[in-house]
Amino acid sequence: MAERVSVMQLGMFSRWYLYALHGYLCEVLFTAAWNFSQQGSWKLQGSTSVWALFIYGTCILILEGMYRRLRNRCPLLVRCLIYTAWIFAWEFSTGVVLSMFNACPWDYSGFRGSYKGLITLEYAVPWFFASLIAELVIKNTLRLRMDHPSSSSATKNT
Repeated sequence: MAERVSVMQLGMFSRWYLYALHGYLCEVLFTAAWNFSQQGSWKLQGSTSVWALFIYGTCILILEGMYRRLRNRCPLLVRCLIYTAWIFAWEFSTGVVLSMFNACPWDYSGFRGSYKGLITLEYAVPWFFASLIAELVIKNTLRLRMDHPSSSSATKNT
């Protein structure tokens, strides 16, 4: 007899976790590529902070809500511009809070487009492309499902 399985969308915490891991990995890859471009080191050592898990997970979860509201209302280019503006606002806000505890892991003071060392306009293009990638990650994460045995088949097996 075939087992009945109910299929459920991933819960909010599961999606947050995937977004956090995605952001964390991208941060490490970006810093490795940055270090290579600046120092020519083939070690490709990237780094980040444990704060990045919270920052990216929460940021992309909020982007998910924006995606749900905007996907049928405006084109991809406009959505990515909105996402980029959100990323700057989020980066600045989390930077301010972390700076209060001397815990902010980034410092853009050396960049020409820097504002208070917490954001820099020089990252506008990378953040735009990151928002494009984030939309693809969001779209595919929302398609993920978890299978759960239905309660009737679970009771038969016990």
